[in-house]
Amino acid sequence: MKIAVLVLASALAAGAAWAQLSSPLPQGSGAGVHSPNSPIAPLPQRNDVVPWSLLTAVQTKTEKNKLLPVFTKEQLALQQKPQRVQGFMMPLEPGEKQSHFLLSSVPLTCGFCTPGGPESMVEVKTKTPVKYTLDPVVVEGKFQTLVEDEYGLYYRVTEAVAVK
Repeated sequence: MKIAVLVLASALAAGAAWAQLSSPLPQGSGAGVHSPNSPIAPLPQRNDVVPWSLLTAVQTKTEKNKLLPVFTKEQLALQQKPQRVQGFMMPLEPGEKQSHFLLSSVPLTCGFCTPGGPESMVEVKTKTPVKYTLDPVVVEGKFQTLVEDEYGLYYRVTEAVAVK
C-alpha cells in the first residue's frame, strides 16, 4: 500500500511539473479537466455533497521547498465534521473492493496520470470496502484538511461509508 501511495505521490509531482510546462495555471492548480472525449459522464449536480469548487479554491504557499495549502475559512469549517464527498475512484491497491482510495473531481484518463492537482483529490479510508466502479461514488465520513501531509494531499475522509 505504501508503494501505491509513493507511486501516486511521484505521479502528482510529475503531473504538476508537466502541468506547469503545458498550462497557464500555476503548478498544482485546478480541479482537472474532464475531457469532452471521455466515455464517462461528468459528476452529476448534488446539493448534499461538498462542492469541488470549494475544495479546489485552496491557495498555496511555498515554504522550505514545499508547496503547502492555505485553506479558507469555509474549507477549515469542514474540519473534523461528517461530510459527504462525490467523485471518481482512484484505487490505491488491486482488487474489486477498496477500503483506501482517492476520489477525484474528474475521471482518470490514464492509469499513470493524475487528473488535476492535490486539491482535486480526497483520500478516503472506509469502514467497509467499497466496490470499484467507473461511475461516481459518494462517501460520508469525518473530513480532514491536511496542512502538511507526507504525500502532498490536502484532504482526507476517514471512517467513511458509501452512500447513494
